[in-house]
Amino acid sequence: MKYFKLPDLGEGLPEAEIVEWHVKVGDEVEVDQVLASMETAKAVVDVPSPIKGTLAKLFGEVGDIIHTGSPLVGFEGEEEDAGTVVGKVSHSAAVGGDDHFFAGNTQTRVGHSKVQALPSTRLLAKQLGVDIELLGSGELITDADVQQAFEADSSAGRNEIIKGARRAMSDAMRHAFETVVPVTLMDDADISAWGKDQDPTVRLIMAMSEACQAEPALNAHFHAKSYSRRLFSEINIGIAVDSPHGLYVPVLKNVAERSPADIRSGLDRMIGDVKARRVPQDELKGATITLSNFGAIAGRYANPIITPPQVAIVGAGRSYEILVLKNGEPQARKMLPLSLTMDHQACTGGEAARFLKAMKVALEKPAL
Repeated sequence: MKYFKLPDLGEGLPEAEIVEWHVKVGDEVEVDQVLASMETAKAVVDVPSPIKGTLAKLFGEVGDIIHTGSPLVGFEGEEEDAGTVVGKVSHSAAVGGDDHFFAGNTQTRVGHSKVQALPSTRLLAKQLGVDIELLGSGELITDADVQQAFEADSSAGRNEIIKGARRAMSDAMRHAFETVVPVTLMDDADISAWGKDQDPTVRLIMAMSEACQAEPALNAHFHAKSYSRRLFSEINIGIAVDSPHGLYVPVLKNVAERSPADIRSGLDRMIGDVKARRVPQDELKGATITLSNFGAIAGRYANPIITPPQVAIVGAGRSYEILVLKNGEPQARKMLPLSLTMDHQACTGGEAARFLKAMKVALEKPAL
């Protein structure tokens, strides 16, 4: 059998999740025919076949994670030089009593083990507490086999491998924790003058645009190791979109030059792409600042987490009504809670406060 390993799908990403198989065992495939759709931390990517041949094995099911360099499919026939097709499994490694080790991106056999597997697969099994010896013999055991065994074990509760956008979120949050010095400011915008036709999300985006122009220090990227920052003239706002698959942050580009209707249209298209798990890769890049409109679900205030190299994120909470005294008379006012987190390595408290003030002024206008 000839094995096609998962290639690097962009930017050195270490793994991808199988979203859809476009082929099945026994299919005759042509060069460049799409084998599978894989979701990386960035986008859903179609993986084409590097050769013409008959499929003998698919390594994994929908939802399984395949590491870059691990087998994705197997083709019938003996091994030959085919670029990204890796060497066949050495069946001699399945018999005899001596230790065998195959250098490079190939399988190993340890002691009297009957299992053939990549070193990374054995390590994964150890980390997950899976006995790899129980997963069969003769054929190559893959990461997907180990993950399936882990998720099938319900002896101590529900086991789950974190995948896709949720996995990417975990990595991003860990990186943020290690590199950002966050400070959060909170305030309320009085939106009592809004008419019923005002779109809250569009108003927030437009207000952020005005605030970025008033205080450009927060529309920036910062790199701590080089003590450098880049202030952007174009305002590209990442929009945090919740989904059953995890958190996506597609980017609305150049919002200062777009009309409210165009922004609403862009938002609707992005939300549709997230639901379909088909966000174009270009739409996940280039954010200069981020908006989290968590108040659409619940909550007034938060300490939103910045995604480096950005230096700021705005959180909008659920609006509420309060009574205030004006000339001794009680008045009902509608308030929109705002939470602004900035990286204090790159921004001063004064810059953050001026940004938040500019947002409030923009939001408190009666209409766009």
